[in-house]
Amino acid sequence: MRPALEVADIFRRCGPHYRQTHADALSRAQRRAMSAIELCRTAALGGHVEECDACGHQRIAYDSCRHHCCPKCQSLARAQWLERRQAELLSEVEYFHVVFTLPEPIATLAYQNKKTLYDLLFRTTAPTLRTIAADPKHLGAEIGFLSALHTWGQNLLHHPHVHCVIPGGGIAPDGERWIACRSGFFLPVRVLSRLFRRLFLDQLRRALDAGALRFHGQLEPLRDPRAFAAWLAPAAHAEWVVYAKPPFGGAAQVLDYVGRYTHRVAISNNRLLRFDGDSVLFQ
Repeated sequence: MRPALEVADIFRRCGPHYRQTHADALSRAQRRAMSAIELCRTAALGGHVEECDACGHQRIAYDSCRHHCCPKCQSLARAQWLERRQAELLSEVEYFHVVFTLPEPIATLAYQNKKTLYDLLFRTTAPTLRTIAADPKHLGAEIGFLSALHTWGQNLLHHPHVHCVIPGGGIAPDGERWIACRSGFFLPVRVLSRLFRRLFLDQLRRALDAGALRFHGQLEPLRDPRAFAAWLAPAAHAEWVVYAKPPFGGAAQVLDYVGRYTHRVAISNNRLLRFDGDSVLFQ
């Protein structure tokens, strides 16, 4: 059943004016997303005729946009993604859910440098996990895992973090046997946190030196290397949040949880309550 109000309805009514008044702020990808949502399941994308094989009743069904930001196009993609990931699960192996979160000042910088800093987030969380897991003092094994980026929280505020689904063990250095971690414990989060912090800050400084960072608005003074170093200093001493625990319902449960992130838009249609032409009320 079609919801009484959809994101597409709001975009069709306000999208043209919004794109005009925010022309300098919208990226090409954001414009494409808005356009796809506006046109989804309309005659503009074409359609097909469906016929009941019992009574012969026919109806016209318009095609979907299949854009990953569209609230109406992610259910099938999510189901297919989950099926593929569940086929990769190891039987009789305990799984862990590990989350790496950027501290708020770094997250603010990431909002203006999404591609660069999200890339750094993946490039530092992966070696953090592999390095600590390979250390004989902790696990002494080569591990594999799945990582998924999430950039907002339930309140829709910017909150970049990476979810990792990890089997509780890995392959021994000789490649001949499986080394399991202790039951209910994967790797020490304090050790993970400090290596993650060191690797990320080192890569962030290199990005600045390479001219890969952009600064706008209140962050513009950070263009100066000395100002940037002073701004970054507190983050080098703060404890960065790393969360790790075994999922209560097993790996399938945490995959379902992560799947809701990888195939979900910020505001789904069922969260919309009211639109008066100017303001939107949503849950």
